[in-house]
Amino acid sequence: MTVHLTAGRHPLIVKTLAWPDEAATEAFAQALAQRPAVGHALIELRGDLGAGKTTFTRHLLKSLGVAGRIKSPTYAVVETYTVAAPELHAQDNRELVISHFDFYRFNDPNEWEEAGFRDMFASPGLKLVEWPDKAGKHLPQPDLVIAIEMLADATRSVTLTAHTPTGAELIA
Repeated sequence: MTVHLTAGRHPLIVKTLAWPDEAATEAFAQALAQRPAVGHALIELRGDLGAGKTTFTRHLLKSLGVAGRIKSPTYAVVETYTVAAPELHAQDNRELVISHFDFYRFNDPNEWEEAGFRDMFASPGLKLVEWPDKAGKHLPQPDLVIAIEMLADATRSVTLTAHTPTGAELIA
C-alpha cells in the first residue's frame, strides 16, 4: 500500500510491507542496494530491541559489497565501511563510504554534537542510523525511515516513509 501525504515542501510517501522471514528481509535489502540513490541516503531504522534493524543492516551492507564480519555499533556508536562501488552508488565512481550509527547508549542528545558527528553526516555516502530518537534534533532530516515491528508470529511489519525525493526514489 502506498499513501501520499504532505509535510513541508515534499510529499511523504508511505509504504507498508511484511517480512515473513529473514529471507524476505534479505531480499528487500538486496533490492534497496540496487537503487542508485542508496549511495547518498540517510536512512533511519526504527523499532524495538530485536525487531531486526541490525539484521536488515547486515544484509544491506553485504549486498553493497561489505565483506567480512559486520559488527553492531552499539558500543562503538559508529562503524564505517568503504567499498568499491559501482558507478551508480559512488560520488567519485570508485568507492562508497557507509556509516552505520547506533545511538542506543546515548543518555543525552547533546552527546551527538559532542562526538563530532556533524562532519560525518555532512560528508558523502550512505548513513544508516539505529535509535535516531536518542540523538534528538541534532540529526538531519532522513531521506527514508524504515520502521520495523515484530508481530506475534515473528513476521515483521515494515513501514517505509520517504521524507525527501531521494527517499521516494529508494522506495519507488
